[in-house]
Parts: sequence; structure tokens; C-alpha cells
Amino acid sequence: MKHLFIVNPAAGGHDATPEVTAKVQAAFQNRSDPYEVYVTLGPRDATRKIRTEISNCDELRVYACGGDGTFNECVNGAALQPSAAVTPFPTGTGNDFCRQFGQDAALFQDLEALLNGTVHEIDLICCNGSYSANICSVGIDARIGTDVHKYSGLPVIGGRGGYVISAGINAIKGISSNMHIRCGRFDAEAKHALVCACNGRFYGGGFNPSRDAMMDDGLMDIYIVKRVSLLTFARLIKKYAAGRADELPKYITHLRGTDLYIEFPGEEVINLDGEALYGDTVSMHLLPKAMKLIVPAGLGQGTANPPLRL
Repeated sequence: MKHLFIVNPAAGGHDATPEVTAKVQAAFQNRSDPYEVYVTLGPRDATRKIRTEISNCDELRVYACGGDGTFNECVNGAALQPSAAVTPFPTGTGNDFCRQFGQDAALFQDLEALLNGTVHEIDLICCNGSYSANICSVGIDARIGTDVHKYSGLPVIGGRGGYVISAGINAIKGISSNMHIRCGRFDAEAKHALVCACNGRFYGGGFNPSRDAMMDDGLMDIYIVKRVSLLTFARLIKKYAAGRADELPKYITHLRGTDLYIEFPGEEVINLDGEALYGDTVSMHLLPKAMKLIVPAGLGQGTANPPLRL
């Protein structure tokens, strides 16, 4: 079994390669398994590296050393590959995948717990040919999240300020977009504010639309927010972000299913675990047990409602 540490040197605004390398070297002083610390060269390089390694070894364990974007690249490399397992080893700023484990989230930063962990099969969302372990969305939230990077790097503004500016500018452009949404018996062609498909529970730096989504139940929890005014949106988004969407049936439809199709009159941005895709159609399909997740030792002892059947 080989251990592959994928390091994104740009995650979190600083290069964590020296710290990761030191921790890995210390952890493997008394271990005989081969390991490699690989520093990515650019976008999607992690996916390419993992696919190459899979063809060269019988069993591969991958540690995504970065944020949610790095983890997503690793997920796309290991999806549907029975010999590979993946886990976050966070060094980035956005760690929404880990956040859903509550107090146990800290275990994903404990290298010994990860190395002594077990493997658990989880579902993935296949969205337009790419894979998501957490949450996919379209609409106002996807536009805000994509545009944050335009403003967060400006002097004085910073990350949180960038989000506020992006939210304000996109709200002025318009809360809702024309969409034709189909999911099971649900079929609606109208303006909607957003559509969110959950395999996991957190996205967007702490938004928690679903408190009960499970990553191994074979279903997506889907939230469809109707066209609303700016004032109404400002009121309901707080409950939506706190996992209380079911308290707003007048504005938010909650579905559970395996397939979701959305058509737009023009190109729109699609949020895929914080990564941006673009297209005028969205095709999502839930793939049961499509990837192996490395579960750190001790997980489940500090989480009252874990997102896995441990």
C-alpha cells in the first residue's frame, strides 16, 4: 500500500509544503509502507497524478493537503477506483467537507488518526461528467461563491469582505435566474433563486442547508428556492444557511432523489464543491458507494449526528 500526500502550495494563502513534509517524515519513521509528498503544479494536476499512481500500485491511500478544492481534485482522481481511498488533511481556508463531522472534524488534521483509519464507501454526485463528494449548486449562491475571488484579494477587503461585496453585486444583478428543473415528478420552468443538491451538509464557508444529508444513503437532498424579492431572500437565507429550510415550504421545496436536470437559456456557473463549472445544462446523478473515504480513527465518538453510518 502506498500513501500519497497531495499538497496544494496555494491553499490557505501560504505554501504548507514544509510543514506537511515534516509531519509525514516524522509519522513514517517507524512505518514500512512507501509514501510520497507530491506538490501540485496547477489546476487538475492532483487528479492526473492520482490516476497515474493507481495504474502503478495495488492499493493507494491519498491525503488531500489543502482546502475543499484540493480534496475535490483528489475525489475526481479516485472516483470509481476500487484500489484508491481518499481523505482531507486540511491546510486550506475552506474545509466544509470536514465541518460536517462536528467536534470530530479535528481528527482530519491528526495524521496518526488518518494513518490508523479505516475505509468507508461513500456516494458521489456525478455532475456534467465531474464528481462531487459534498454539494453542488446553481443560482445566486454559485454566482456569489465564484465571484468572491475577484474581490477577496484586494487590499483592506480580505476574504469575508470579498464575500459581502460579491453578494451585494450579484444581488443587484438579480436574485433569480430562468431555470427548467426536473427531479422525479417535480417539473418546473420558471425563475428560481437557487438549487442545491446535497450529498454532504456544509458549503460556502459554513452554509448548512441540510442537517441530515448522509453520504452513504444513495440519495441527494435537494433544495429548490423559488423566485423571491431581495428583502425576502435576505430573511430566508439565514434559516436556509442554518439547516432550517424545511420551515419555509412556501419558498423552499425539499426533495430527495438520485437524478436532477436543469436547463438554462444561457451559460450559468455551477458550483461543484467550491469549484466552478460552466454550462447551459446541468445533469446530476447520484452514484452509490462510488469512492472510498479514509475515516480517521476515533471518528463518530464526538458527533451526535454523523453524516456516515459508522
